[in-house]
Amino acid sequence: MLAFGARLSTLPVLGSVLPIVELTMLILAVAVAVHHAETIAHRLGEPYGTLVLTMAVTVIECSLILAVMLSGDGNATLARDTVFSVIMLVCNGLVGLCFLIGGLRWGEQTFRTTSARAYLMVLVPFGVLTMVLPGFTTSAAGPFYSTAQIAFVSMVTLALYGIFLYVQTVRHRGFFDVEGGEGGAETEPSMASATMPYALLGIALIAIVLLAKSFAASIAFAVAAIGAPPAIVGVLVALLVLLPESVAAIQAARADQLQRSINLALGSSLATIGLTFPAVGALSLVLGKPLVLALGPTEMVLLVLTLVVSMVTFSGGRTNILSGSVHLVLLATFVFLIFVP
Repeated sequence: MLAFGARLSTLPVLGSVLPIVELTMLILAVAVAVHHAETIAHRLGEPYGTLVLTMAVTVIECSLILAVMLSGDGNATLARDTVFSVIMLVCNGLVGLCFLIGGLRWGEQTFRTTSARAYLMVLVPFGVLTMVLPGFTTSAAGPFYSTAQIAFVSMVTLALYGIFLYVQTVRHRGFFDVEGGEGGAETEPSMASATMPYALLGIALIAIVLLAKSFAASIAFAVAAIGAPPAIVGVLVALLVLLPESVAAIQAARADQLQRSINLALGSSLATIGLTFPAVGALSLVLGKPLVLALGPTEMVLLVLTLVVSMVTFSGGRTNILSGSVHLVLLATFVFLIFVP
């Protein structure tokens, strides 16, 4: 099937139509997966519901990154570009939109500072260890980690993310509770209706993994055809992965449930690094493929600026349109500098 699709893509007309068809199918599969993840999330309540949603999105992201890395000659910078794009799109784009939309409708919105501090406490070392520190180590020349360093950082990120999940779901679960509570109050569903969303979610995720390899070749071809910067591939993968989850976060902000928006947004950032980096790192070690990790100076400045502004934004427990506007300006700067570095 993939070989047949590759032959079709060499035809002039079908070569331009096939990527659109593949993208449409992939978007539909992602939407179906996230829909059923949200159904499960609503039944489980917080914080387990948000956790299911972020885990599903992370599986989608990992499959897309690994597929693009394995297609053609591979893309050594894709994992870094995608993780960086996710952080910029979430911490500036999604957070900014939620703050702005919520502020325009409600004036000011509140959230639990304890949860925001917990997210940022883990996000800051994640970002530095995976995308800044590789540029300053000396065991491997260039913006790379050595084999031992990849293994160590992968174990550290997995362990730290596991500790965070324990804090979120067991030790300090109240930090992340959504005001008013969600889930857990519905009539007990039948066995069939209770298990169906899990089965459909699994089928949708399998379909995404199968579609990802074909889409990987198409997206690389499309980016090369229009002469776009290579870093835009990471942005496109991040946008595709985050789109359905972003809709849920924005809807929560419009419903004056900013805490749920923050759980979705910052939770996806942590899952992206805590789970994607070890998966991609393991693949690079097994296949012997190089993995460019360190950001350039411009990207490092944007990452540090985003983290600093986020710490200021989430320190007060209240947001308004000014908070959202500042984050959206940082997002606009990130996108602009991709095309005008």
